[in-house]
Amino acid sequence: MSSMNGSAGLAPTQQILPLPQVLALAEQHRQAGRLPAAEDLCRQILKAVPGHAETLHLLGIIAHQAGNLTVAIDLLRQAIASDARTPLYHCNLGEMCRLAGRLDEALAAGRHALTLRPNYAEAFNNLGIAHYDRDEYDEAITHYRRAIALAPNYAEAHSNLGNALRAKKQFEESLPSYHRALALKPGYAEAHNNLGTALRDLKRIAEAEAAYRRALALNPIDPLTLNNLALAVKDLDRFDEALMLLSQSAAIRADNHQTHTYLASTLLAQHKTAEARAAVERALSLAPDDADAINIMGNVLFEEGQAEEALDCFRKALAKKPDLSDAYNNMGNALKELGRFAEATESYEKALELDPRSTGAYFNLADAKKFKDGDAHLSAMEAMIGEGEVLSETDRTQLHFAVAKAYADLARHRDAFDHMLRGNKLKRGKIEYDEPANLALFEEIIGTVTRKLMREKKGQGTSSKVPVFILGMPRSGTTLVEQILSSHPQVFGAGELREMHEVTQSTRRPDGSDWLYPGFVPSMTAKQLREFGENYVRRVQALAPDAPRITDKMPSNFYYVGLIHLAMPNARILHTVRDPIDTCLSCFSKLFSHEQNHTYDLGELGRFYRAYERLMAHWREILPKGVMIDVRYEDVVADLETQARRIIAHAGLEWDDACLAFHRNKRPVKTASATQVRRPIYQSSIGRWKPYEDLLAPLLKELRVQA
Repeated sequence: MSSMNGSAGLAPTQQILPLPQVLALAEQHRQAGRLPAAEDLCRQILKAVPGHAETLHLLGIIAHQAGNLTVAIDLLRQAIASDARTPLYHCNLGEMCRLAGRLDEALAAGRHALTLRPNYAEAFNNLGIAHYDRDEYDEAITHYRRAIALAPNYAEAHSNLGNALRAKKQFEESLPSYHRALALKPGYAEAHNNLGTALRDLKRIAEAEAAYRRALALNPIDPLTLNNLALAVKDLDRFDEALMLLSQSAAIRADNHQTHTYLASTLLAQHKTAEARAAVERALSLAPDDADAINIMGNVLFEEGQAEEALDCFRKALAKKPDLSDAYNNMGNALKELGRFAEATESYEKALELDPRSTGAYFNLADAKKFKDGDAHLSAMEAMIGEGEVLSETDRTQLHFAVAKAYADLARHRDAFDHMLRGNKLKRGKIEYDEPANLALFEEIIGTVTRKLMREKKGQGTSSKVPVFILGMPRSGTTLVEQILSSHPQVFGAGELREMHEVTQSTRRPDGSDWLYPGFVPSMTAKQLREFGENYVRRVQALAPDAPRITDKMPSNFYYVGLIHLAMPNARILHTVRDPIDTCLSCFSKLFSHEQNHTYDLGELGRFYRAYERLMAHWREILPKGVMIDVRYEDVVADLETQARRIIAHAGLEWDDACLAFHRNKRPVKTASATQVRRPIYQSSIGRWKPYEDLLAPLLKELRVQA
């Protein structure tokens, strides 16, 4: 979505007619920005010499500089009516018509200039820009090269040639043009900006950032460069810095729809969906037909759980901008969530056809398909990884996880594990994970939410039976259990909700100060517990007001099991359990969209698992019988009907045979297990760790398993 600059510029006026001193003074005023003074002198000349062509031309340039293109074009036409033989007037008329979007007139004027002066480099350059604006990139390239042949040191033409090559996705080929422009004109801010955008297209993000910063040093208040620099630092996961740059850009030009589109994209990367919606709605109010903004609105809808509506947005964006590779990538995500995997794969492949260096599309494609020997996409990913640190850490991380998945499909387990290690090491280096504090939290919860406390506060929460919590370690079968449950006609599967976390975070002391979990639980009154439960239930019922049961399958709700029961004693809890080594290896093989910061180091992962296991044992000990059951993944695979009936009964519902055909459930599934739950029960994920056994020593040590 980066933007480029086209460089034309109006040719200087010529001092060939009478009153040269007055005209020269008017030109000095114009160049100094004293436009009223310049215009006043021109008007004086025209009173003395009506129809004076050079003065009319200068007045046209002044009107253009003042932002009044309609007046400027009219004045230039008057100049040409007085003197049709001056190429300069036709050349500048063409550029002003182009700026006004009147491209046919721009081309006609430029061509007329060339009939008068066939070796006119500026006219060739401006004609090139007009063709560029019509998406006629081959014609643009031809004209820029004619301009350069006539004027080899024409920096603007070199930069514009780079723009046209980039528009044809010839990113590497565009770089020499920008470098030549900058060698000729080192202080050329637009060329630095355009070079940065080409480098960003090549995923050379650190170099792109440096180019944008050089442009910004030359022009600190250019919204275009601020926006592009924001996109580069966003690519490097420096989201707060990106937001700051976009805020600066908006302060300079509040009506730039691109700024608000990029703001929405950055907020989405921070999972701030409501704020992102507000930003993209602002962008669309300024530019309702902008494909990039429509595409980002699709992403907002996708995050809001509206996959079908998101799909409509992506299609609309592509109708307006057929080469928008990001929209194809996003469309693939929506189709995958809806279980339409063949179409999703086609969308990812189309995204890569348009942008062969889209690491995000490779990452998503790897998750959606099974690789076979000789796969061209695997070869392309291997080649990109071979570029090393030219790529950003984020891009390399995605590629390592994607290649690991491909090698696992091919049963090249050692190669797969090597890329898992490299991808996880990169990810671990970019995140903050305080292991001692996290492990201490488990012990604090166990010591705070005790059996005695549960007895003292029994029955004080809301009476609602609507919530059904499905929780456990990531990759332990939570999605499968929710898919079984949500196949029941009386169940709405809400997916992974942040509501429990947000209601917990919003709990305050009586004086309004922060009150941290689990410390506040012993001090909660009956009223506070009831209000806590009612707040949660109200939030989830907004998703499906008429549903008798609503599932929340946020795995990390295991932290809150005791509080859930106190605030919602009639809510039922299903704890999914899977072989510890399979669970941990599955976590280690996934690059999660939301942070699971304990999963990117095998030792940390093993220690976290044991702490989680102790906490779940504590909950089993202190909860009343019938509140929570364990659902073992392996048992579900071995005997689906028995376990499905047990799950449905625990939710307090009558049996329905639809629960055995969970893979036909059309509801959107937006988790790392989206592909698995669209198939009938299969056993290939059981014992998945065994081919990797001799590579898992750090994990096995912490799990206290003998290899």
